[in-house]
Amino acid sequence: MKKLIAAASAALVGVVLPLDRVAAQPSAAEDSQTILTVDHFVANESVVPAMAGQTVQLYVRERVKPATVLRGMPRDDRVVLFVHGAGTPAEVAFDVPYSDYSWMAYLAAADFDVFAMDMTGYGRSTRPSVMQETCNLSAEQQTALGRASCKATHPSQLTTIASDWDDIDAVIAYIREIRDVPSVSLIGWSLGGPRAAGYASRNPDKVAKLVLLAPAYNREFGQQPPTPNPAAGAAFNAQSQAEFMANWDRQLGCANQYEPAVADAVWGAMLQSDPVGAAWGPGVRRAPNTTVWGFGKAAVVRMRTPTLMVAAIHDKQVQPERVRDYFADLGAEQKVLLDLGCSSHAAMWETNHLLLFRASLEWLTTGTVQGMQQGIVQLGY
Repeated sequence: MKKLIAAASAALVGVVLPLDRVAAQPSAAEDSQTILTVDHFVANESVVPAMAGQTVQLYVRERVKPATVLRGMPRDDRVVLFVHGAGTPAEVAFDVPYSDYSWMAYLAAADFDVFAMDMTGYGRSTRPSVMQETCNLSAEQQTALGRASCKATHPSQLTTIASDWDDIDAVIAYIREIRDVPSVSLIGWSLGGPRAAGYASRNPDKVAKLVLLAPAYNREFGQQPPTPNPAAGAAFNAQSQAEFMANWDRQLGCANQYEPAVADAVWGAMLQSDPVGAAWGPGVRRAPNTTVWGFGKAAVVRMRTPTLMVAAIHDKQVQPERVRDYFADLGAEQKVLLDLGCSSHAAMWETNHLLLFRASLEWLTTGTVQGMQQGIVQLGY
């Protein structure tokens, strides 16, 4: 049923052309190099506990050159899906509207067909009604918004890693169908590690390669959900610009690690993706709290998916040691750990971003980084 629902959403597609390209009336050769932005909405029968059985719309952004799709469709190894982390929706994380900071556009320029998805509760995807009520934030976050503390109407975290995997499966089914490919490669960031790699561990035939920036690996995570599931706690969370910047700035370890203009572009895109949150207090981004399991040693020792993992030296959210643990435990023979200097958890928004982008392109294209199929590579020092 899910696959039929997803396929039926193909009509909900819009194409956005850059205004400067339209005004210039480019030649046929130039137009074939234009990177399009295509919006898809994939319908899925939700398994999020608070809305199980309801049909949700999952927002999927595509960046692609016309020639990539029109000339015989992309090759099987040239289709990529980005998977976001715990707070930032995918189109904000991976398609930054500033200079050369869009990871999606970088790969699209290299003839990849590039997609990014928002999970239920994020960005332009369906948000459970629970997220409309500030009472379902923690008491501390209610106070930070200047609201009088009120009792939650929802008793637990909102989503689970299993509901995320279900969303991913619906989107991958949709992409495989419209692009006629047997599998896709996944790029995940932070909690996108458990989401993307956890999915790959359960569906190895649908995932060609993995690229994981700061994957939130925990050796102790078991294969079965905890009890209770979802876990008790606030249903969702909110983050202000001041909190966003304070979290980033505590991870600075070298001069000129990021450009202030990039931070402004990211935060502006964040608020555009969440009009409701933008109207709360000083303006916040909202995200569901997620109960996580399944991305521990018991899962990864059996994985064989070729994997590039990236540990940023100044990351204080996912410590580099956790990524090294993942590298040591992973059963795949084809695996590379990129030790990235002068970088934090937000490496794709920082000065060394092109080192990260180039490494991901080499991995997706040849299965190597700096010519290596296995081992540790240092860049950016």
